[in-house]
Formats: sequence, C-alpha cells, structure tokens
Amino acid sequence: MTNSRRHPLRSTVRAVAACSLAAVLASTAFAQSTTRAAAPGAQPAPVGSVSGSTAEYRLGSGDAIKISVFQNPDMTLETRVSEAGTISFPLLGLVRIGGLTVSDAEAKIADGLKKGNYVKQPQVTILIVKVTGNQASVLGQVNQPGRYPLEVADTRLTDLLANARGVSVAGGDLLVLSGSRGGKPFRMEIDLPTLFGPNGREQDVIVQNGDVLWVDRYPMIYIYGEVQKPGQIRLERGMTLLQGLAAGGGLTLRGTERGIRVQRKTDGKVQELKPAMDETLKDGDVIFVRESLF
Repeated sequence: MTNSRRHPLRSTVRAVAACSLAAVLASTAFAQSTTRAAAPGAQPAPVGSVSGSTAEYRLGSGDAIKISVFQNPDMTLETRVSEAGTISFPLLGLVRIGGLTVSDAEAKIADGLKKGNYVKQPQVTILIVKVTGNQASVLGQVNQPGRYPLEVADTRLTDLLANARGVSVAGGDLLVLSGSRGGKPFRMEIDLPTLFGPNGREQDVIVQNGDVLWVDRYPMIYIYGEVQKPGQIRLERGMTLLQGLAAGGGLTLRGTERGIRVQRKTDGKVQELKPAMDETLKDGDVIFVRESLF
C-alpha cells in the first residue's frame, strides 16, 4: 500500500522535471536561432570602438619585414618597404604592399606565386621586424619629445602621450593634435582632464601617420609689489585673485588690498583693472600690490 501511494507522486515529479527541462532546451534553442538569424545582418563594430576591436596595422615605407613561404625556405626574404611602397620579391619582381594590411599583403604575394605556378598552395607569412613607416611626433612640454612609431592601427592620443613619458612639470592642460584627414588639414584642441572624464573616449582620438601632438606650457601669472613671495606663479584652473595672492604668500605688513591692481593684455593693449577678490585670473595677468600710505 505504501509503495502504490508513492508511485503517482514520483510520476508527477518526473513529469514536472521533464517539462522544465524541455522549457530550458526550447529557450536555449530559441536564443541560438535568434543569434544566428541576427548575425548576417549585424554590422561589425567600427575600428577602434569601445567594443575593443583592433584594426590591423598597415605597412608603410621604411618598415622592415620578414617574408616566409611555408615549405619554401629559399623564398624567405628580409627587406624594407621602399618609399614607393614596394618590395622586390623573388620570382615576382616589384610588389606594391605599402598601405596594405599585413594579411592583405600576405594574400597578394600568395596570389602572385599561385598565378605564376611557382607554388601550388602558397602559405605566406609576413613578420614586421621594425616599424618606421607610420610615425607621429610629440612636441612641446613632454618628458621625452620625439617621433614615435604607430605599431598598431588604433593607436590613440593617450598611447602617444604615454610613449613620450607624459606631460612634464611645465606642461599645461591644452593639447593640440594636427595632421590631415581625407587629404584636408586637421586640427583638434583637447583639454587633457576631459580625456579621463565620463566621455573621455570621444576625445581620445586615433592617431594617424604624420600627426603632430603639441603640449602647451601651463599658463602663468606674475605678482610683485608688497607681497611675501613675488615672481611668477602657475595659474591653476579657476584661480581667483584671492588665491593668486595666497600663492604669492599674501600681503606684507605694508601692503594694502585697496592698492591691488591687475594688468591684463586684451586685443594687444594692456589694461589696468581693479577686480574683485573672487574674480578669475587669466593667463599672463600681472598683479601689483601697492604700499599703504598710512
């Protein structure tokens, strides 16, 4: 009697488990079919996008490369891409590979060997020994200015700045990237702190061959007269007159707030101003603190 009563419960549990398993399998199959159906129409992520896709390097003039053909060691060649973007390959003569990706260049050489009946199924491999064809320059206030190779196709502005060992102590927040895009002059000003903000990826543009990155000096103000530490002071972002005076050590016992003047150059002319203590200073401002008459 006990066993006969348990059998219906077991059957019910098994039925429920079978239904659950079938539902899971059906859901998985639906998800896979949806993915396959969406794949043909899906657009590939753009080169250098946030998804992390990486563009392939394009060969440039001056690049040192090593070309190998599988099971044909006599065709191994170490050479440089000429200024015209060509190389001289055995049996094929001059082959133009400048501007091609590595895989496209491999396919072009393999196609030439196959069409000439030199190798039936050629497998060509190109190894980049040294990158010199694609370079960008970093100038201005950086720790190591110079020309740097663009070893990957999606080298970004921050990568180039890192190669130059970052901004020096005399460097400011203004970066200027210049070059050409689509045969037209290109110039872009970048505020360095925004590169690390919420939308910094949009400002961290991809660097191209021939680009020049300029890092400007930091802005300066000058203070003299009745202050503790006269001289030049780095103008911090949003610095007010009061903060500028504090950076100069404050007024001496003979200084007076009523005698504070700011000389500012505007449109080529120097104007003498009497700003409020909370007014923001500008690059090149000269602060003069007069001596109290009483």
